[in-house]
Amino acid sequence: MLKDRNGKVLSVGEAWHKIIARIASIILEFEVFILHLIGCVPSHFIRRFFYRLSGIKIGKGSTIHTKARFYDPRNITLGADTIIGEEVTLDGRAKLTIGNHVDIATEVMIFNSQHEVDDENFTAHDRPVFIEDYVFIGPRSIILPGVKIGKGAIVAAGAVVSRDVPPYAIVGGVPAKIIGERKLKSLNYKLGRARWFR
Repeated sequence: MLKDRNGKVLSVGEAWHKIIARIASIILEFEVFILHLIGCVPSHFIRRFFYRLSGIKIGKGSTIHTKARFYDPRNITLGADTIIGEEVTLDGRAKLTIGNHVDIATEVMIFNSQHEVDDENFTAHDRPVFIEDYVFIGPRSIILPGVKIGKGAIVAAGAVVSRDVPPYAIVGGVPAKIIGERKLKSLNYKLGRARWFR
């Protein structure tokens, strides 16, 4: 008689489904480990090649700097002319969409899966994250599941964003609150090239 981790008796079909899911999970974990190693290679061309091969959609002129971490690359989309800083965490367990001309600084963590603290099994739930065009996210900020960051918004360094951010808002703090507004609304700049060995 087979049981799950909570002691529930499983049918043969349920047990087979769990075995297949576990094997798929192990394969994904290995792929993510390989991507982490590739993330240390000091070549944007090589990293982009393997990231795209793993399923990450990367727009023209966009780059991901060294030591990025991914939880599931297949659900991650980057627009054009977007720069992702060093040691960033990009969670693709649900859809993660990052727009055009977005600047994400060093050590930012973007999550779209979290455990429900009031669930008796502490189950994880996935919710998509959307970051619109011309957003800047400062160093060591954390973006939590289900958040949408509007066009041109700025997230201050170290902020924890748990709610949607309106377009052109400047947010900061833990939890992040609106602390200002971007005056320029007609944004059309390009971020330029990425650093060669980063």
